[in-house]
Amino acid sequence: MRCCFWKMPNRKYADGEVVMGRWPGSVLYYEVQVTSYDDATHLYTVKYKDGTELALKENDIRSQSSFKHRKSQSSSSSPSRRSTSRSRSRSPGRPAKGRRRSSSHSREHKDDKKKIIQETSLALLKPSENNTRRYNGEPDSTERNDTSSKLLEQKLKPDLEVERVLDQYGLRSRREEKKKEEIYSERKIFETIKTTEKASPKTKELEFGGRFGTFMLMFFLPATVLYLLLMCKQDDPSLMNFPPPLPALESLWEAKVFGVFLLWFFFQALFYLLPIGKVVEGLPLSNGRKLQYRINGFYAFVLTAAAIGTLLYFQFELHYLYDHFLQFAVSAAAFSMALSIYLYIRSLKAPEEDLAPGGNSGYLVYDFFTGHELNPRIGSFDLKYFCELRPGLIGWVVINLAMLLAEMKIHNQSMPSLSMILVNSFQLLYVVDALWNEEAVLTTMDITHDGFGFMLAFGDLVWVPFVYSLQAFYLVGHPIEISWPAAAAITILNCIGYYIFRSANSQKNNFRRNPADPKLSYLKVIPTATGKGLLVTGWWGFVRHPNYLGDIIMALAWSLPCGFNHILPYFYVIYFICLLVHREARDEHHCKKKYGLAWERYCQRVPYRIFPYIY
Repeated sequence: MRCCFWKMPNRKYADGEVVMGRWPGSVLYYEVQVTSYDDATHLYTVKYKDGTELALKENDIRSQSSFKHRKSQSSSSSPSRRSTSRSRSRSPGRPAKGRRRSSSHSREHKDDKKKIIQETSLALLKPSENNTRRYNGEPDSTERNDTSSKLLEQKLKPDLEVERVLDQYGLRSRREEKKKEEIYSERKIFETIKTTEKASPKTKELEFGGRFGTFMLMFFLPATVLYLLLMCKQDDPSLMNFPPPLPALESLWEAKVFGVFLLWFFFQALFYLLPIGKVVEGLPLSNGRKLQYRINGFYAFVLTAAAIGTLLYFQFELHYLYDHFLQFAVSAAAFSMALSIYLYIRSLKAPEEDLAPGGNSGYLVYDFFTGHELNPRIGSFDLKYFCELRPGLIGWVVINLAMLLAEMKIHNQSMPSLSMILVNSFQLLYVVDALWNEEAVLTTMDITHDGFGFMLAFGDLVWVPFVYSLQAFYLVGHPIEISWPAAAAITILNCIGYYIFRSANSQKNNFRRNPADPKLSYLKVIPTATGKGLLVTGWWGFVRHPNYLGDIIMALAWSLPCGFNHILPYFYVIYFICLLVHREARDEHHCKKKYGLAWERYCQRVPYRIFPYIY
């Protein structure tokens, strides 16, 4: 017969018991309720009155009776000491009634000061109820701490002359001295909190394989772009035909092409500087500061379209892009490398608080690749924000148009093929949507967390325009005829992906900007210890990353018009799945570290990450 022994967990406080819990990083205790106990970690999960849940050790929790007992002990002293102090401070000419009124008035004054201290402490060390519904945005705790500290100094600042006399003649009681020490202790805690928030910690957890991985990626990424473009040029772009014939090195560089690329880059920079469009503030940085951004990407797109239309009207051969596509890719790669070197050199002189949380490892290669400075600017010109949407994204649409015209010219067509029209239309919708909703990019990880280094510079200026246009480039040399029913089915698939992508991002961005918006009252959240909330309804209650699901569906719709003769047009789908799985894993790690138990509750509520019922 098999016997089982079960040992009762050695816990002191029961579930549902109301106790006093110490707020992490402070000496203050607040009333909390025990919700659960973890036998493995020996941690209590407690809930504060504002809904905040934290995991505390047993020595950070005390019973309410112990606090009441201490209070009674501190308020009582020996009778002889009380009589001695009264006889020493009693004035012979003052009646007893006046003394009682004075002591009562003094006691009320001290109670008021004590109340002010407690209220200010709660405002500083506890997340406010108005902030319990924020999601994935940087908290503006520094601004609240600064304001509350000033309020504390104003309310608690006594008369300077009285303080000078009391200190000079030693007339303070021991209780007043103790209270003064508590006030200084509170201020010290506030200063420590502010200093911790403003400091930019070193990056300890390295991504992309660390120093060796990032070093190899700086060679692997340009080689991948070159390989894909060379394969599309082949009559049979099969993976079995590896490696493709390599062109002569001198044929990959042309000064005229590089000049055209520079003209395009500075042309878009000029549009960025135009005083059109509204100016908005980004999310708070680690020091509480908010940067300003001009939202005029859609206007830049319209002006670019007008300029391209003018060139076509005057018989400019836009298919020049197709004929020199490799040279343009090499020129963009060379420019992105030069820009990355400039960004890293200038980041060495940047203040500590301006460095990127993920690119401050102290290793040259890693910081160069991921980006050392978070928001490099030349005056008001934000380099990262400009490159994120302008030269590469708008350039992607121009390249697709050039491929469409090249297909018509090479195959002597009066109209482009249905496959080419679908690819151009789907990707044009994606770019226009990004530029129309330009403000939403300010809440993404690229802007709020990642530095601007080789990874983003190469991705924005090379990978996006030259790899994302792979389907259109493939169709020029390998035309595919598809039927109208197939085209209709592919269009429906793209619309489904776009609807999921746009509605999910809109929910997230609107909630980040204004959690108290009445239009979002139907959304439910899980409160976190950071004062923000995790959405558990809408698309974010369906899967954890619904925007990634929409991205993948759209990527599939972009590739289907290319047929199934070769896998090369589907490289973008495979790459996109790998990229989003990597981002999802990074987001999971970041959110688990940031939100703790609240994130575990969210994962239990929403078990699927990207694909429902699969992953």
